[in-house]
Amino acid sequence: RPLLHLPSLGRCMIAFSKHWRAMLAVNAAVMLGVVLHKLTLPPYIPYIHLLVDYHHGFIKRALIGAIVGLFTTKVPVWLVFALGGTVWLITFALFVQLFRRTFGLDRTTLPLFVFTAGSPFVFKNFLFTLGHFDVYGCLGAIILLLVPAGSLLFVLLAAFLSAVLVLIHHIHLLMYVPTITAIVVLRYYLPRTITTLDIATGAGVLAGLGALFLGAQFLGTMPLPEADFVTYLRSRMADPSRTELLQFAYVWYQPLAKEVQDTWARLPSNLLGVPVYALLLWLHLPLWSSFKSLIGALHEQRHRQIVIASLGVISLAYLVMFAMVFDYSRWISSWVVCMVLMLHAVKTLPAKPAVLVDGDDRKTTILGWIVTVIPRLGIIRPF
Repeated sequence: RPLLHLPSLGRCMIAFSKHWRAMLAVNAAVMLGVVLHKLTLPPYIPYIHLLVDYHHGFIKRALIGAIVGLFTTKVPVWLVFALGGTVWLITFALFVQLFRRTFGLDRTTLPLFVFTAGSPFVFKNFLFTLGHFDVYGCLGAIILLLVPAGSLLFVLLAAFLSAVLVLIHHIHLLMYVPTITAIVVLRYYLPRTITTLDIATGAGVLAGLGALFLGAQFLGTMPLPEADFVTYLRSRMADPSRTELLQFAYVWYQPLAKEVQDTWARLPSNLLGVPVYALLLWLHLPLWSSFKSLIGALHEQRHRQIVIASLGVISLAYLVMFAMVFDYSRWISSWVVCMVLMLHAVKTLPAKPAVLVDGDDRKTTILGWIVTVIPRLGIIRPF
């Protein structure tokens, strides 16, 4: 008698599969809507990042502007969206390639793809923060997950990418460098017998990145008065009349103590968003269940302990960042991105088959649809 129910079971599975394919189309439409909305917003901080360079010496947060300056002396506003959009497209394309190589991309893994690539924390929010520097950290980590990790060149590549990120913005030392470090540990150090050269190289890289961060934070201050700085920025603008885009130039003069003070002053209002963050994280419960399953399936207890310790260090870095800078929606979104990247890193370790997102589960499908239709999280406060 149970065999009589097989056709209906098959039809049900096909129906659920159609749900997940439809979510991909809806996600694409939502992303397009986010882009169109973003194009209507003035790119205050992202535009200044394209204007600031090393003309007056070593300055923090000036690498992107210096590179842009190699190609043009006058920076148009549209370049913020063109450059940011290009980096987003490259990052998304590489993520699809990474997902296909790590998990495969078929009916069984499509739900996991929706909960990662289609999450309002991840690529949708990268679109809303177009022109900001967050996506560069994700791109660097994806590159390290794709390239071979068979020699010390892998460690040196990670060091180079991390240094570039710190020069783009020194807060990357807390935002993505811990995740990059964890990827290096899982992909390079864990599978081999560690030599003295491996230890010395890793320690030297970490010390060098720490010194670079301190130099950017405390020595990369602007050496000229703010009025002269703004005048220089206007000289690089394609349309100098748009002075409203320079209203945040004071950021390059703000000391760390002032940033921390502003963050704590905004803390009561920013904490009102915590229930929203908690709800959005709960909506991703199938993703967290898959992550837990992957960690539990690892063959070696030592690997599990190192993975859990790495997740703790990454999260601790974000807690420090939360206490220093008040862009909470961006930080929680990037934390989720780091968890997604670590999901791929953990999958490279020896393990038994793990249970991923069950696309035939009704509750999971409902959560998938909710995650799909949420357009993005935001920059400072939710939505």
